[in-house]
Amino acid sequence: MPRFPKRYADAVARLRVPSGFLVVAAFAWFSQPTAGSLAAGLPVAVLGLAVRAWAAGCLAKNARLATGGPYAYTRNPLYLGTVVVAAGLAVAARSVGLGLLFAAVFVFVYLPVIQLEEQHLRSLFPRFAEYAAAVPPLWPRFGRGRDGRTFRWALYVKNQEYRAALGFALGALFLLWKVPR
Repeated sequence: MPRFPKRYADAVARLRVPSGFLVVAAFAWFSQPTAGSLAAGLPVAVLGLAVRAWAAGCLAKNARLATGGPYAYTRNPLYLGTVVVAAGLAVAARSVGLGLLFAAVFVFVYLPVIQLEEQHLRSLFPRFAEYAAAVPPLWPRFGRGRDGRTFRWALYVKNQEYRAALGFALGALFLLWKVPR
């Protein structure tokens, strides 16, 4: 994974939410869905949403190092789920340009944020270095054993992951509305 200067990573971390509004505007403007593109893209996006939900239900932020559930396969399953959701929505929207925009935002905004978050986790949890050596940062490696921790709805709710589900539902409804009749 590329390394970004800390000043840059700090700056884009502050711009993450405002840039999201620009991405939503581009999504609304450039999407050209068809029934076929929705049938191909929405299931992919739902898979990404499921990965995000699973990760949120296994994450006790700043309380313990998450190593179970999807965290046994990738250190950043929430971001992996985001990539899969974005890819599915780009397919559903039938827009190569949106796919390229989503990829650029991920590389130039989310990768630096991941770097900052991992620095924070290294300072918070002494075990993080050992965990990071065994588990890849983004693309999962399967076959690693589980540590027995399971999904908990209370963590899903506490982490407010339902907001991602709501945002996805609104995006999917928008695309359905935009399909030519």
